[in-house]
Amino acid sequence: MSWKLPCCLAAALLGGIGVAPSGRAGVTVREDGDVVRVEIDGRLFTTYHYKNTSRPFLYPVLGPAGLPMTRNWPMQDVPGEDHDHRHHKSLWYAHGDVNGVDLWSESANAGHTVHVKFLKLESGPDQGVIQTLNRLESKEGKVLATDIRTMTFRAEGDAKFIDFEVTVRADHGELVFGDTKEGTMALRLAESMRLKPNKFNRGKPTGHIVNSEGVKDGATWGKRAKWVDYYGPVEGRIVGVAMFDHPSNPRHPTWWHVRDYGLFAANPFGVHYFEGKPAGTGDYHIPPGESRTWRYRIYLHPGDTEAARVAQQYEAWVGTQR
Repeated sequence: MSWKLPCCLAAALLGGIGVAPSGRAGVTVREDGDVVRVEIDGRLFTTYHYKNTSRPFLYPVLGPAGLPMTRNWPMQDVPGEDHDHRHHKSLWYAHGDVNGVDLWSESANAGHTVHVKFLKLESGPDQGVIQTLNRLESKEGKVLATDIRTMTFRAEGDAKFIDFEVTVRADHGELVFGDTKEGTMALRLAESMRLKPNKFNRGKPTGHIVNSEGVKDGATWGKRAKWVDYYGPVEGRIVGVAMFDHPSNPRHPTWWHVRDYGLFAANPFGVHYFEGKPAGTGDYHIPPGESRTWRYRIYLHPGDTEAARVAQQYEAWVGTQR
């Protein structure tokens, strides 16, 4: 399948979108062919892909100064990028064991997250929103559950934010998120940001990982933390992506499946792998008819963890979300 980015349109041609009091164009969310395009002040921020894919995802994700913050492959073939883990599509939400069904990989027996419909597509002077209804299905098409995903997009100066809220509903019987490291709220960082250099950027500056507990780099894998920041060079500038786990989330503070090759995921279920406890320790049950909600913030910032005031940003976000 060939993925092509939609063509840019001038802000003046964005029909139906008013101009913010400050003179800014605001945040535009609109359908554009087979994707939903999100623009901030008339410039592309990201696009939401939901057709002909194993699960919806955001790609590209453009951070400070419009720099690409996630890997291009497999959507685009760009020199210098590793071609591992085809299912690591930029920014996505999925888990590797839902009632025994793998919704994380794209193996022959994997299930799918199927877009049902949009519940909300909103533009505004300060933020834009995409809200969707989705089905979690086995390979054979058996519906395991449904979820509602709300993605809110905004910017402050050179920083950008994606608030991702997912409500999983056990509306087809009991739901069990199984104890596996393969998940869950995830992104695959730009190759130049990774802690461990690949063969194309060996000898060049690499990225670093810091969590809320002061743990750094490779030692952050499998640890619990309120937030994790992963920063490094992109096109000669230091930029970073921080992911925040909200205190209201089940099993907060979450464990982190964050790898030196650029995978970056919050996973509240993989306790067996992260802590060496008996298999199944991390299983999480949602009784029939009930639902659970997880909230995350993704903060795309210039500079390293200290310069971006990641800890203060986390506390400010939690304060406004209580």
